[in-house]
Parts: sequence; structure tokens; C-alpha cells
Amino acid sequence: MAPEQITLYTAKICPYAQRTEIALAEAGVPFKRYEIDLANKPEWYAPKVNRASKVPAIAYGGPDVPPESPSPKSIKLAESLILVEFIGDLYPSSNIVPADPVLRAQARFFIEIVSTKFSPNFMKFATGNPETTHVTVLTGVDAIQDILPDGAKYAVGDQYTIADIAFTPFWARLNLILQKGIGAYKDEERKSFLKALEDPKYTKFNGYVQRLLERQSFKSTFHEDIVGEVFTKRFGLAK
Repeated sequence: MAPEQITLYTAKICPYAQRTEIALAEAGVPFKRYEIDLANKPEWYAPKVNRASKVPAIAYGGPDVPPESPSPKSIKLAESLILVEFIGDLYPSSNIVPADPVLRAQARFFIEIVSTKFSPNFMKFATGNPETTHVTVLTGVDAIQDILPDGAKYAVGDQYTIADIAFTPFWARLNLILQKGIGAYKDEERKSFLKALEDPKYTKFNGYVQRLLERQSFKSTFHEDIVGEVFTKRFGLAK
């Protein structure tokens, strides 16, 4: 049975939402895209799409209606990692959900490392949390490098998967704030972070993230100017 229509509720600034957009791009899925202003969400969004009032969310199936008038006949789904796997299951030819059970388990383990060791510290660093230094964030980088397979392109092998999708938007935003000097941390922290990454011990990690940022599905869904502008307004520039 062919997949039904998909309406994605998303926001260009949000790394979680970008995960879903990358998955859709990888699958080559036709879908309707509706941008949610996270600072001024439509009144209908929470009661009709996602009661948690967060993005991303998907309306799947049901009649072909405008995104701002979601049908009660469509299935509403939310949470980025669930949506990424859902898209992979709908479109198995995308290969983003590994067919092999071992690789699938390894991909999910990689996502767990990203979710617990990297992503939380990235946001704390950006906001200038005094307890979070570049060393703290490098601990997350170390945890990721430690489980990257030797001689492979991506997180669990040569196939781009849900593991890579889960990590890419967060690394992209950290890389942006480091390169542009955006964030409430001290500029010395930025310089120390960039210097640390030049260490040859991070060769495998640096090669990996470079491949992530070169992926077309990432480039077509990352709005650098908007992310940079919003982050600068929110966090300021490093001092």
C-alpha cells in the first residue's frame, strides 16, 4: 500500500525539526511543509496537531487539506526520533533505518550517546552555563568518536542512517556558533574548542562531521542565515 499524504509542521531554527526534514529529503518524499513561529504559535496548533505544542509534528493521511486546517481524519505524530524512524519505515528504500537488526541496534545506541552525552551540553555551552566549558562539550565529542567504526563513512557503516540524522542538526548548530563567535560563552572557550579539534586524535571525528555537512539532504534543510540571526539575538556574541 502506497504511503499517504504527509504534512510536516516544522521550524527552520529547530534542530529536532531538521531531523525530520533530513529524513524526508533522504526518502525523496513529497510533503507539505508548514513553518511554525515558535514565539507565536497558531492557536489551532496544540489542540489540532500536537498537544505538547512542539515541533516537529506530522499529519499523516486523511483528506488533502490546507496545513492550517488539519483534518481530524489524519493521524498526528510527534517527536523527532519517532518521526525519523516512521519515515524510514514508510520508505524502506531510503535505507535510513538499517534492515540488519545489529546495525539497527547500533544506530539506536549511537542516538542514545548523542542524546545523553552531546546535545544537552551543546545548548548549555551556547547559553553560557558557567558549569559547561569547551572541555564538557569535548567529552561528548569523545564519546561519539569512540563508537565511530574505523574506515567507515558514517555512524554505523557506509550507509547514512537515522544515527547520522539524529546528530547532524546539533553538530551543525554548534559548528555555526563556533565559526561565527555566537553564544554567551567566553571567546577564549571558542578558540580553545577549535584548537582542541585540530588534535590528530580527532581525525576520525572531523572526517565524519565533514561528510555529514556535505550531505545534500542536510544542505537543503539547513537555513544558516536564519539560525545565525536567531541565535545571535538569543545568546549574543562571545566576549
